[in-house]
Amino acid sequence: MTVTAVECPERPAHRDPNVLRWLGAYTASMIGDSVYFMALAWAAARTGSASGTGLVLAAGSIPRALLMLGGGVLADRLGPRRVVIGSDAARAVLVLTLAAVLVLTAPTVGVLVAVALLFGAVDALFLPAVGALPPRISTPGQLARIQGLRALAARGSSIIGAPMGGVAVATGGPSLAFAAAGVLFALSLPLLLSLRIRPLAEPETSGEAAAAEKAPNAWHDLVGGLRYIRRHRLLGPLMLVIALSELGFVGPLNLGLILLSEQRGWGASGMGWIVAGFAGGAAGSALLLAVRGRVPRAGLVMCLMALVGAVGIGALAQVPTVALAAAVAAFVGLTAGLAGALCGALVQTAADPAYLGRVTSVSTFFTYAIAPLSYPVTGAAVALWGTGPVFAVSAAVCAAGGAMGLALTALRRAELPR
Repeated sequence: MTVTAVECPERPAHRDPNVLRWLGAYTASMIGDSVYFMALAWAAARTGSASGTGLVLAAGSIPRALLMLGGGVLADRLGPRRVVIGSDAARAVLVLTLAAVLVLTAPTVGVLVAVALLFGAVDALFLPAVGALPPRISTPGQLARIQGLRALAARGSSIIGAPMGGVAVATGGPSLAFAAAGVLFALSLPLLLSLRIRPLAEPETSGEAAAAEKAPNAWHDLVGGLRYIRRHRLLGPLMLVIALSELGFVGPLNLGLILLSEQRGWGASGMGWIVAGFAGGAAGSALLLAVRGRVPRAGLVMCLMALVGAVGIGALAQVPTVALAAAVAAFVGLTAGLAGALCGALVQTAADPAYLGRVTSVSTFFTYAIAPLSYPVTGAAVALWGTGPVFAVSAAVCAAGGAMGLALTALRRAELPR
């Protein structure tokens, strides 16, 4: 008598306790981030110096940009869970200490700049590591669903965190808001400690990965990771698509919308409706992925969504009313959100396990370090030529990323695991 083994279907990510623990920790950290930035902005404003306030708010971006790639090296050397736990613990201690200091004395620009620099340095370690965790807590077939859940958590955290920080500042000043942020960072720790980490299967062509593990120092690890991405048939093109998409997207959707609202006389309320439309569209794409779990022909869909979303970016500067602008923003959020989530899932499934932290750090570097550099360029360009031409150029940059992806066979035919 022959016994046939029956393969049990894998558990969907939204029903996997291990994934839900990671999601809970990630959500707590993201809400803590929102509360922290709200508290930092108000504490800086209370110093009474406009230039000092700008310095405080900009300070954290410097170490984040300089150390982001090193964060990926550290995640590969120590394991991403250790780095995430250490980062959240360090942020909790730092922010709770600042809360205690502000109870005793008024905030100064020097103290706040020092805290912002330290927080930015820890963030540079946290962001690549938290992005490298999903393949270690679930199966490859669930990574698209996890990206959807992560995007939902990020959107929800922004919706919850900013009002929570505002209420805390109004009730007890920046010190109470910093304390709330510190508690949220601390809440993530028991969830992270309870995660079950899956062993990552090594690809058959993993000779470079084995050599990377023997690299004598972190610098060689970093250079090896960049070389690995450049030579990879899928990851190299993906990084170029990410870079172009972020450079074309971040400026008009953040600074550009503010300038557009002022130019059209829509005011802060109009800006709020447009941002809400974008957030709703992005949440819709995240929910679609979280429920569906897998999108066939992911590479093709990602590139097409980038192209279609670029059309929406160009149209934003041409619509005459707030209602239409909010509708177009929702369309952009839906398409760009779907393209971004699929891109993240493809990066995680294509990367060799030994390089996953470094690969994640490079994609995160474009999002959090390089793309914000477009802010001053966007502002100067709008002052010279107006919003219409600037949004059109930004749309062309985004479209170039999608078109390049369609032109490359490896990316156009890329699939997520079943």
